[in-house]
Amino acid sequence: MCGIVGLFFKRGAATEKLGPLLSGMLGQMSERGPDSAGFALYGEAAPDGAFKATLHAPDRGYDWAAFEVELGGVFPLAAPARHYGNHAVFTLDRAPSPLFDWLDAHHPEVGVFGFGEHIEVYKDVGSPDAVAQRFGLERRSGTHGLGHTRMATESAVTTEHSHPFSTGPDLCLVHNGSLSNYNRVRQSLRREGIRFVTDNDTEVAAGYLTWRLHQGMALDRALEAALADLDGFYTFAVGTGNGFAILRDPIACKPAVLAETEDWVAMATEYRAIATLPNASAAEIWEPQPATVYCWRRQ
Repeated sequence: MCGIVGLFFKRGAATEKLGPLLSGMLGQMSERGPDSAGFALYGEAAPDGAFKATLHAPDRGYDWAAFEVELGGVFPLAAPARHYGNHAVFTLDRAPSPLFDWLDAHHPEVGVFGFGEHIEVYKDVGSPDAVAQRFGLERRSGTHGLGHTRMATESAVTTEHSHPFSTGPDLCLVHNGSLSNYNRVRQSLRREGIRFVTDNDTEVAAGYLTWRLHQGMALDRALEAALADLDGFYTFAVGTGNGFAILRDPIACKPAVLAETEDWVAMATEYRAIATLPNASAAEIWEPQPATVYCWRRQ
């Protein structure tokens, strides 16, 4: 029953329209899963050589100011941190791997929801409208984004189990459906060095794509490989720093709609979410075919 949305502005420059439009799309999906929601935004890049990390704490009153002082003593910060309740975005001037190890050793209560040059990930328990308001989605700009509202079927109703899942630099995935072989795939991917923090099947799908991209595959080729390696029924919406892709399984029992204009590409579980977009009446609209990768990239 989950609902997913995606919006990709084709011209590349960050726009203030992204947050309000993505929020409106996700709000239309509320009836498909009211227990939790989340979104990933791709915006302006971090400074050269730096990366952004969206961190999550166990409570909304977490002392991010003290955490920032401690973190800054170990990892030089390339920009001031931004705090959003139990989420915070830190911009560090070094590769992310040492951050994971430091958090495990010194702050195991803090998780990493997303990292990369462009991506920020926000998710929490609650309805799409409540979560969007909590993190100020209507005031956020960017080039593209993904959203998900969830009815939990494979895991607990917690913030950590909510979508989106980001398992690699600027890689993010949302999913409607269920995978059947994800436990076996997770075991294989852990041997390849992919990190997992939940038992959610969607995190496994994201980890699989991260592994394929690490092998040098382009996003569309990685999704084609997923058709052979991931069993189940699903619609995937995937974001990268400069890309956006959709894939349905060979049976395609989960609903999905795509739309495209000169300015944007949009995907949603139901058309009513796309209908909220400007110039939607002039868009080319179609149902994505089974086992077919649809992919858009910027140079």
